[in-house]
Amino acid sequence: MSDRKQIKIFSDDYLYSKAFPAYENFKSQTKLVQGTEESQKIIDIGLNIRDGINAYYKKNGEQDPTLNFQWEFILVDDDQTKNAWCMPGGKIAFYTGILPIAQNDDGIASIMGHEIAHAVARHSAERMSTALLVDAGQFALEKLILRQPLPNFSNQLRTYGLDLPFNRKQESEADYLGIIFSNLAGYNIEESYKVWERIQNSGGSGPAEFFSTHPSPENRIKKLKEWIPEVRSKYPAIKT
Repeated sequence: MSDRKQIKIFSDDYLYSKAFPAYENFKSQTKLVQGTEESQKIIDIGLNIRDGINAYYKKNGEQDPTLNFQWEFILVDDDQTKNAWCMPGGKIAFYTGILPIAQNDDGIASIMGHEIAHAVARHSAERMSTALLVDAGQFALEKLILRQPLPNFSNQLRTYGLDLPFNRKQESEADYLGIIFSNLAGYNIEESYKVWERIQNSGGSGPAEFFSTHPSPENRIKKLKEWIPEVRSKYPAIKT
């Protein structure tokens, strides 16, 4: 959907063999909210987005990138953590601390769509693959060409010239794909940028974009507003 090329060396099977046990271990050591209206809402919204993705690919006769996912949605009892994440294969966690920022079902769907997008786009595999290639390139530069280690130069070059911009591209891609997935499931994607406005108002603007793995909230808000008309036109809600 985003038409961005990527390098992936690691297979889904390899990543899932690491991610799924890690997710189970996280659950066993974490206080979860279960059997409540809030926890069920996280599950229901996640499943609605899953169904929207499945229906879209089936309708268009395309291979569904989530067919081998083992979906699971949990709510973590932690009011201090304003976060959510998704491991490879559809293993998702929301923290209770982000619910006031999400504010409503559409806000939750916006965050959920973004996290699911990371898994759909295989960003973990891409990061691992790129890191492996960068490590090999750094070794070649220092050992074979310069014949001396330049730790500060190499680390700064990698951090600010490769890793951070690369991660920002992934975050922007997840923003774009996330509103597509939310829209397919019938949620109001206007909440996507409103969530970021609420994050700004809560003091979560973060460091300058150049030093951050994420685009600045201002840039995210701007791009999301630009994408919304396009997404609504190209990826209308699908009845599942």
